[in-house]
Amino acid sequence: MDWQKILSISFTKNLSLEIEVGITFFVIAFVILVIILIINIPRKRSLSVDEVKLNVNLGGIGTISIEKNYDVTQIAHKAWTELATRKAGIPIDMEHDIISEVYDSWYMLFDRIRELVKNIPASQLQHNNTQILTKLLIDSLNSGLRPHLTRWQARYRRWLKFELEKVQHQNKSPQEIQKMFPHYNELISDLILINQQIVSYTNELKKLII
Repeated sequence: MDWQKILSISFTKNLSLEIEVGITFFVIAFVILVIILIINIPRKRSLSVDEVKLNVNLGGIGTISIEKNYDVTQIAHKAWTELATRKAGIPIDMEHDIISEVYDSWYMLFDRIRELVKNIPASQLQHNNTQILTKLLIDSLNSGLRPHLTRWQARYRRWLKFELEKVQHQNKSPQEIQKMFPHYNELISDLILINQQIVSYTNELKKLII
């Protein structure tokens, strides 16, 4: 056998078919197989890009690491869109913003993020990085928004309802009335702090998208 040959096909004197395969044939076949594997590996692993560190002050969550992949990016994009398009995700201007509208925005955000988490397919939740992101979304609500809303929202709305019914306030703007809340400075201080944390959280989530 000539090992330099790739493939040799001939007939013997007895007219039987004779096929000789040289070592070069096996080398070429091996190279082709390796190329096929190299081409296919990125397709299987293309969803797994890199690890992203998120620094989340909201709710004292802290630093978490998530490996960015297709599912994580899709979920993060939906959550980021909900945050970035609402009052919750932009800095509050207390000279012009109305507290009750901020609370309305937070309530809608709470509901939308909860729906987003609920609609994540169970098959995706089997993956560790999806679990980490899901926990982050839930903790941002329970540890970030809920404590402030539990402490202030009902008290403020109850007070505001009675104040708006008073005749002497009919010519006052909502911004003027809300400043009359007995615990206004304390409420606003906490409200601005949470808002700043939400804005930062919104920017951190964006790292999972770009």
